[in-house]
Order: sequence, then C-alpha cells, then structure tokens
Amino acid sequence: MQPEALFGIALGITPPWEVTSVAFSKESNRLDITIDFQRGATFACPVCGSPAPAYDTTEKEWRHLNFFQYEAYLHARVPRVNCPNEGCGVKQVTVPWARAGSGFTLLFEALVMAMCRDLPVKVMSRLFTVTDTRLWRVIQAYVDKARATEDYSDVTRIGADETFAKRGRDDNFVTFFFDLDKRKLLFGTKGKDNETAKRFVADLEAHGGDPEKVTDAAIDMSKAFIKGVKEQLPNAVVTFDPFHVIKLMNDKLAKIRADEARLFPAILKKSRYLFLKNPENLSESEGQRLDAIIASQNLKSSEAYLHKLNLQNVYFAESRTEAENLLTRWHRKAAKSSIHLIRNMAETVKEHWNGILSHFESKLTSGFLEGINSLIQSAKTRARGYRNLDNMIAIAYVIAGKLNFKSVHPLPT
Repeated sequence: MQPEALFGIALGITPPWEVTSVAFSKESNRLDITIDFQRGATFACPVCGSPAPAYDTTEKEWRHLNFFQYEAYLHARVPRVNCPNEGCGVKQVTVPWARAGSGFTLLFEALVMAMCRDLPVKVMSRLFTVTDTRLWRVIQAYVDKARATEDYSDVTRIGADETFAKRGRDDNFVTFFFDLDKRKLLFGTKGKDNETAKRFVADLEAHGGDPEKVTDAAIDMSKAFIKGVKEQLPNAVVTFDPFHVIKLMNDKLAKIRADEARLFPAILKKSRYLFLKNPENLSESEGQRLDAIIASQNLKSSEAYLHKLNLQNVYFAESRTEAENLLTRWHRKAAKSSIHLIRNMAETVKEHWNGILSHFESKLTSGFLEGINSLIQSAKTRARGYRNLDNMIAIAYVIAGKLNFKSVHPLPT
C-alpha cells in the first residue's frame, strides 16, 4: 500500500477527498501532507446541502497532531461552490477534517481540549510551538459552541459565588452561577455586583430557562448578591450558606485574637489556627494548649471562641424551629457582649435571620461551589494567572460546565 493511501486511512480521508502526496523534511522537522479532491467531484452546499460542482479553490493549511517529534501540516485547495438554489450563491465548503475558519485539524483541537483541563495553555503553547492566543481561540470557540446547545429549562435551584482573578482590585473578580441539583457551572461573568445577576438571568433565558421557576438561591451575605437575586429571581428563597456564616464569624474571631496577641504575645503567639480549627480537628497537643490558653486569663479571644462554637452548634439542629431557638439564644448573648466585633456579628445575623434559617428547609450549601472555586483557583495558579478574565471563565466552563465537546465538531471516522 502506498504511503498516501496509508495516511489517508489514518486521517479518515474519504472520497471525493484523497491524500495525493506526503513530504517529510528532517531539516525543518516537518511532515507535510497534501490532500486534493477528485476531478468532477461535487460538494454539499454549506447553506442548503444540495450537491454542486466546484466554482473555484483557495489554498489552505492546517496544523495537525505531531508525527513523533515532527510537526505535521495538512494542505488542500478548498473549493467554493456556486449553488443554483435561491439564497445560497457562492459559498466555501467545509472540509471534514477541520472546523470552519480554523487553522487546526479536529484531532489537534480535540487534544487541546483534553489537555487544557490539567495543563496551562502557556505550557501547551510551548509544547506545540503555537501561540497561546491561537489556542485560547480554539478553547473559546468550543466552549461557545457547546454552551449554545445547553438547555436550562429545568433549572430551579442555583448557587452563586465570586472568586478573584487578581487580589486587591474589584474589577478583577468573576462571579459564577451554578445549578445546585446538577452540580454544574451555568454561567460566569466579570464583576461581583448586582449586575451579575441581571446578566445571569439574560443567559438563563437565552438557554430556555425561566427566572420565575428558580425557587432557591444559595449565596453569601453580599449586599450586591442579595439585591440582584431579589430583583432578578422574584420567587427564589435566599439561603445563606453555613460556610459563609461561620467564615464571617471566624474572620471576627481572627481579628480579635490578632489584636489581643499584641498585648499577650507569650500566651497567644502562634495560636491562630488553634482558634480557627474545629475542636475535633485539633491534635492532642493542640487541644491541651488551647485549653491552657482559655483557662489562663479572661481573654476576649476565649469569649469570641465560645461564641463561635455556640454559633456552629446551631447547624446541628434537626429542624428550623430548633435552629431558631438555638440562634435566638446565641444572638441574645452575642448582642450583650462587651466585644464590639461580636456585637457587630450579632447585628449581621439579625439582618440576615431568615436567610440563615432557610438553610434548615432548603438544605442548600455552597460546599460544592467552594470546591469548584478551589479547582479554578488551582488552574489559575498553575497558569500563573490569566491574561484576561474571559480566559479564566472559559477554563471554568471546561472544568465545571459538564459541556459535551464531542458533539460540537465530531471527529472524522
């Protein structure tokens, strides 16, 4: 069998296309494969699908998978057809081995999409000797095409969370919206204000979803999120996830301990994680040291730590009624505390009372959201940051969107 026929089989080339030549250059580290169509061939009109003869041709090149350590390229003269049917006219046909408008073969792009989940695009760029900008265009094209086929008509319970692209700047945040039942990313957008909810609803409706069918929304206690959900999702019951409530309490505790550590360094030095860890996660030596700190003096840190434990105990309640009784008891004591930050926490809890307690009916948590956020941040760390937020959002869809990329551009058989 001739090399041209072998490469034709390997590439899945079928009539009227055929491999006409294969040229290998060790000096330039290239394998160049030329494909042509048979004389008198007809092609499907890209508009109506009717067969039509070639009108003229354009020479094109596509990067293919490496042949061992050598770069491989496909070359072909791609015809345009002049379809006689009304409204069609002269159109360029689509070749079976590449996506329209792409400079890569489908197999090359499939490898890019498989690798980008775990490998930074900059690293892939060096491996393939292709600019990262071109690879990002491939990723974005597949994400956009796959998302266009998504159906959000059954979305009823959503979660929202923001994550940072670069610390210290409000314009470098991204907000993600998730389907909590299917545990998948629905939508990512720049910013963390109430406008993000408006953009989410527009995208939800574009995919067949109905904002009035959304019954629950798990969010943090951001005023922007609360405002956005109330305005855009009128029937959604807001749940403030336990993670965010306890995180806010831990932030207050950490501040109290840090301030007090300056006054009592001998007692509180290197004790931060003793106060932030749950008791069951402390080692024996850590538990003994924390007990000694609490018993040593009448510290504000010790009082704050007890308020934290009592607030956590609320989440062991088996019903909303039991939780409300425990939360009422906690609030009564916290509101009378001599520590300003504890009183401030009590006020925050009171302001978000119903949303905190709705957890005991909806059972929604943002643990899944936090897990996905950590994967996205891990990908960002491996990439040493993203050049722009669109790239970060695209990778988030690849990681958490559960998109069907295989159906977007089926590989040649």
